[in-house]
Amino acid sequence: MTAPATDPTLDPFLPGTNIQFAWDSTCLGMLKTCPRMYQYTMIEGWEPKNTSIHLKFGLWYHEALDTYDKQRAAGASFKVAARATIRQLLERIREWDVDRTCKPGDYKNKYSLLQLVVDYLDNFRDDPATTYILENGQPAVELSFRFELEYGPEAEVEVKDPDGYVSYHQQPYMLCGHLDRIVEYGDVLFCLDHKTTTTTPGNYFFDKFSPDNQMSLYTIATRVVYKALVRGVIIEAAQIRLTEPNRFERGTTLRTKDQMHEWMKELRVWLDAAESYALANYWPMNDTSCDKYGGCRFRGVCSKSPSVREFWLAEEFDKKPLEERWNPLKPR
Repeated sequence: MTAPATDPTLDPFLPGTNIQFAWDSTCLGMLKTCPRMYQYTMIEGWEPKNTSIHLKFGLWYHEALDTYDKQRAAGASFKVAARATIRQLLERIREWDVDRTCKPGDYKNKYSLLQLVVDYLDNFRDDPATTYILENGQPAVELSFRFELEYGPEAEVEVKDPDGYVSYHQQPYMLCGHLDRIVEYGDVLFCLDHKTTTTTPGNYFFDKFSPDNQMSLYTIATRVVYKALVRGVIIEAAQIRLTEPNRFERGTTLRTKDQMHEWMKELRVWLDAAESYALANYWPMNDTSCDKYGGCRFRGVCSKSPSVREFWLAEEFDKKPLEERWNPLKPR
């Protein structure tokens, strides 16, 4: 596995095909859950007409903690870092129209976000997990990673040089993503990933991350790209509560070398399957996943006859232009 020499503005698909070569945990998760869901989202670009408040809430929460962690790693006091964090968060959510996007009783709104960040800062004022400092002297906070595998799709990429000469080359598969933080906890290194939930984060909550596609990729990527021998991932769960103080719990999900080798071996099977679907121009429905995680957003469409699904897609979803679709190569 090597670091890529690829233009970050590239499309994650081979030119002129639906064969994806750059993958992150989101794309892989969709493919593994249901190839049809992957088709509708990644290939065709269908998204709900109203942007999910869960996505906005999670993004702003992550950005706030990123600001705080960088400030603290740079030597700022708690008070200085906390003030900078809240000030920047207020700037980010200034245009959030609460009356239009939130209903009474909603857990995720502007006020609950502010309170959640304040409670986080108070709870982790003296955090035993300290931010790891990379070899370049930078704090390991909000990191993007990208690395190539030793194999790629069977299809070759056509390349023209300035003189018009055409050559063909093999494009390796690439794994991409973003890490919240790498920390030292005692004498052990971990990735740390922030999650928000409205349910109590007990053993059931943390058990679902082992095995888990995202956490396995994060552990492997941290070792490959940042040469940090992490043992796994600390899951930092923030429970949003309306009438009681917000609650924070941490759990770990570990990965052995054998487990990481197994994940990489199975990855090749999944990527081969994705290429075969693209070549056949058919992504099968996994009808055992329709009711998972509260129900797939495309369940209503897939329940209709194939002849009318395009109509229902257009009624319930917007087709995003290429530049607005989920792209693993797009930097944060």
